[in-house]
Amino acid sequence: MAQPGLGIRFQRHFLAARQLRSFPWPELEQNLRAAPDSSLLVDILHQTILHPLCVKYPPSTKYRRCFLTELIKKHESTAAEPLDELYDTLADVLNEEESTNCYKNYLLPTGGCVTLSESRAIVSAGTTGLVTWDAALHLAQWAMENPLVFSHRTVLELGSGIGFTGIAICKTCSPKTYIFSDHHHCVLQQLTENIHLNGFVLEPGTTQDIQRQCQGQEPEATNYQKPKLIVAELDWSSVTEKQLLDLQPEVIIAADVVYDPEIIVALIGVLQKLSTSRADRKPPEVYIAFTIRNPDTCHLFQAELDKVGIGWQIIPAHSNSVFLCDVQPNVIILQLFL
Repeated sequence: MAQPGLGIRFQRHFLAARQLRSFPWPELEQNLRAAPDSSLLVDILHQTILHPLCVKYPPSTKYRRCFLTELIKKHESTAAEPLDELYDTLADVLNEEESTNCYKNYLLPTGGCVTLSESRAIVSAGTTGLVTWDAALHLAQWAMENPLVFSHRTVLELGSGIGFTGIAICKTCSPKTYIFSDHHHCVLQQLTENIHLNGFVLEPGTTQDIQRQCQGQEPEATNYQKPKLIVAELDWSSVTEKQLLDLQPEVIIAADVVYDPEIIVALIGVLQKLSTSRADRKPPEVYIAFTIRNPDTCHLFQAELDKVGIGWQIIPAHSNSVFLCDVQPNVIILQLFL
């Protein structure tokens, strides 16, 4: 008997286009050896490539081709009869032209999903902001485990990128207002498209030039309470204290914004501006998630926080894994005290 949920685990990995090596291939091989029939492979095919979400919002052509090739290898290593559906599906994918953009679909524990259009290149249009990074997954998962931090509050996200963390929080944590922010024009355009793609409508007057490019897209039907959503163009090097304080954030979050000394200095400047002129109300809660690629950069960030008197503590790791199929454990979340 196949282990219950193997098809679902393949589905979660596949729809989010996680690395192929992270899939539960050994378990699949074990199950195929024990019962060399095609029913398990047919189930996996329909949970992945032929899933309605994948048909509507597919991962890249190359990714689907590599996945099908691996699935066919596993099938051919058994004594099972040939499975025409596998080869027919591969033939269809081989006939497709590769697009510069692809989709990722992250299934939520609440039953919905976050669908994102991403660039296939890690660096595209001169920015790294057109793909979803692991720290964004880490922060979204932590948010879903701690929804009261965000519930009925105004949240400002610094460096939203293409929107995964914010869209996940808006779908699961019931914020009152969510302010996405970034600086690069292409990122803001992609972010706005993804917000629409997930069934949200932006407040009138936010990033108007970008919104005009997205008109004509029908938002998908949704059944969750919609917060007020704003997209703000925010240049950390020139934003004023008044502009930041006018947003009145109660919670500030950011993911993968600690990777370069210059960016760290600009980020801390923004946090300092947000910590001032608050005699009338509590300072916002701040949570920053980042991958430790270079320990020196992490230590620099912590030293710069100490230098300006911003306190910090490391948030404990997750109790379970929703999105983190192949994420390395070198992502941390800091809570900052302004």
